[in-house]
This record gives sequence, C-alpha cells and structure tokens, in this order.
Amino acid sequence: VQLQASGGGLVQAGGSLRLSCAASGRTFSSSVVGWFRQAPGKEREFVAAIRSTGGSAYDALTADSVKGRFTISRDNAKNTLYLQMNSLKPEDTAVYYCAASRVVTVPSDSHEYDYWGQGTLVTVSS
Repeated sequence: VQLQASGGGLVQAGGSLRLSCAASGRTFSSSVVGWFRQAPGKEREFVAAIRSTGGSAYDALTADSVKGRFTISRDNAKNTLYLQMNSLKPEDTAVYYCAASRVVTVPSDSHEYDYWGQGTLVTVSS
C-alpha cells in the first residue's frame, strides 16, 4: 500500500481543515488506516484510526486530545482516508501522517502500522 497525504495548510485557531490520504493497492478496504501527527521536538502521536467491518460499518478510535473536534472517515470506493479537523488549536500544529496496518484490531501504537505516507503540515495560528 502506498499512501499520499494532502490538505494541510495554515489556518487560524478555531478554523477547520480536511486532510485526505490517497492509497494505492487493492488491500485498502481491508486495511486499518489511521492518522498520526508529530509536532516539532515531540514524539509521533496517535490521532485516529478506522477499520471497515463490512458494508458501511466500521470501528474507529480517536485520541482523547482531539475527540469531539476531529472525525476520521474513509471511502473504500475511492481508496481514500479523511480527517476532518474542526475547532483547531495552536497545539494541533504538526506534520500529519497517514498510515496503514495489516492487523485486525484498531491500534494506536505506531509500531503496529506497516505503511506510511509522506506527511502534510498543519499550522494553526493563534
């Protein structure tokens, strides 16, 4: 699976952005896919992940730090993962990475992910 993230940019606090992650390969629909972020000088941090369970049903996991503000979704027909980010805060500033995992759960540990996109920068000004 190859992943390419896009949609980052500069936004004021309180604003919104939607990140996209385009995936290649026929295994996207069966893969767990997620978002991580890394701020300058900090470790990579889990944001959210999602797994399709059949039809339009899915399991999702969202970090407490973004719960209620960020929503992860996927479109298997388009091989695309999304992250809708609302009510952005300066502390959300980071490079955001999409990733894919072959495990059957919805992991938050970055070591469980096998494939990574190149990252897209989100900057939130105060």
